[in-house]
Amino acid sequence: MEEFVLIPKKYRCLSGSGLKVLAVVTMLIDHIGATFPRSTASIVWHIGKNRLMLYTVMRLIGRISFPIYAFLLVEGFLHTSNRERYGIRLALFAVLSELPWNLLHAAKWQYETQNVFFTLLLGYLGLCLVEKIREEGGKDPKSILFLLATFVLASVLKADYGSSGYGFILMLYLLREQPLFQAVVGACFLNSRWQAGLAFLPIGLYNGKRGFLKGKTASILFYLIYPVHMLIFYWIKKNTIGY
Repeated sequence: MEEFVLIPKKYRCLSGSGLKVLAVVTMLIDHIGATFPRSTASIVWHIGKNRLMLYTVMRLIGRISFPIYAFLLVEGFLHTSNRERYGIRLALFAVLSELPWNLLHAAKWQYETQNVFFTLLLGYLGLCLVEKIREEGGKDPKSILFLLATFVLASVLKADYGSSGYGFILMLYLLREQPLFQAVVGACFLNSRWQAGLAFLPIGLYNGKRGFLKGKTASILFYLIYPVHMLIFYWIKKNTIGY
């Protein structure tokens, strides 16, 4: 339904690779602000009588990262040639990223919440179950129970973005044919509200093409940035301000 698109097709100039780069950059900006708040909060701009901290700006920019990652996950689900292998890869990086996540947030082996790959993994499993339920016509109650179980697990595990992040992923999938409505609902879905809604501007520019990042190596590097940057930030923090 062309009249309900967010951005007309002729203006869509951003490939999947472009979205990946944007997701990574905004995530790094967000995590720099969150990891080194004393430094970023000390840089202040005065706009009239108002004060604007660099920390606030960095966290604002970072709010668009997760919606883009979630959108790319849905695209990956729709276009992957091997869904089982895709899911295994998410699970491996969820486990691989847990120690860096714990060290960065608590400087110890265990932490009360889990990294965002667990949210993405559970969301991916939810997408598989939603599709299975559709194929079955909702006649098998086990699939519905498993879907509810993954939703509960996202909350119980305290994975980053939790059950709202899980629901956000399913929403992107279910409303993928209605991008304008998807953007409106998405802007109200996460706790960050309108800030996360800004992500639908670059998402709306997506042209459906893979772009310059191709092959397994590029995909692995895209995922690997997440645990590696957390280890680097932890090392910097520990050796500069003693954590």
